[in-house]
Amino acid sequence: MKNYGYKPFILAVLLLLSVGLLSGCLFEGEQSLEKMDTPEEAVTTTPDPSSDEPQPEGEDENTEGEEGEGTEGTEGDASSATVAREVYLMDANGMVAPQTLELPASEEVATQALEYMVKDGPVTNLLPNGFEAVLPAGTEILGVNAKEDGTLVVDVSEEFKNYAAEDEEKILQAMTYTLTQFENVKRIKLWINGHEQQVMPVDGTPISKGVSRADGINHSVGNNTDIMNSEAVTVYFPAQNGEQVYQVPVTTRVAKGSDEYTAMVQALLEGPELGSALMNPFNEGAELVNSKLENGVLTVSFNENILTSVEEQPSLSDAALASLVMSLTDQADIESVEVHVDGTEHVFNEAGEPLAEPVTRQDINGAEAM
Repeated sequence: MKNYGYKPFILAVLLLLSVGLLSGCLFEGEQSLEKMDTPEEAVTTTPDPSSDEPQPEGEDENTEGEEGEGTEGTEGDASSATVAREVYLMDANGMVAPQTLELPASEEVATQALEYMVKDGPVTNLLPNGFEAVLPAGTEILGVNAKEDGTLVVDVSEEFKNYAAEDEEKILQAMTYTLTQFENVKRIKLWINGHEQQVMPVDGTPISKGVSRADGINHSVGNNTDIMNSEAVTVYFPAQNGEQVYQVPVTTRVAKGSDEYTAMVQALLEGPELGSALMNPFNEGAELVNSKLENGVLTVSFNENILTSVEEQPSLSDAALASLVMSLTDQADIESVEVHVDGTEHVFNEAGEPLAEPVTRQDINGAEAM
């Protein structure tokens, strides 16, 4: 009889070796799959540049990312830095007027300015006495998008619709004047929740072509104004609330055909409409002698009646100087104003400082240039 006892032993050994080799192959394969499933770097997407949807602020070359003041240094330094910004609010007389506020430093300057115009928003603790925000409470700024033609598309949430009809033009004016202070912004267009608006949602004011400063602010048209033979100009008159004196822009009308700068100064000298809450900062008999624009500086010369004091120290009131500078520098080609008075070598302000250099808008309102 043959002995086959060694065969089962050999078969068992071969079986164990085969299982070991197979397990090794499987283990090696699992490691390879694990490496393939782990991404080497994150993938980000960018908005479609051909889309008509307003893009988030900071992604447009014309408006956002231009202002970085106060953001250098440590994170703590950046979070506590503030920048003076001009924001248009509503005063106690229901007129829209600029106020300079200290806002946190931000690169998204247009969005931030709008956010600080919302009632019950971050502007609440910064509001000067007698002033209120103009945008309805709860309004969210969903996006802004600057176009190459100077149009700034503003997309807001549905809460924007919650305003009274009599406030519609004031809201438009405040938004327009706040946003058109930014370089390259000439007009604004309104979207609500991603949909372009042809008219304002409450009182139906047409806005399909956009709204610009040419549409005016705080309109004042006298009873005897000849609409057909006049044209609109915007000038600033002082108003007072308590101890605060501030400037209010008013769009009025002057005779057609006159030099634009001369017409604006003449409108200032004539003073605001009777019965308004605005003050006339100019003395009776004050007259413009001549004006000259050169390299962005408008030189205006007056007779002595514009001065508040002649004998001891020829001085110009701060309110009169502010009205002149705020009004004239609203024009795109005027950066500063230099005041001369015939027969007077030096003109001083109320503090006794000589007005030896041209005065800019920033000298008056203290806000950062945009």
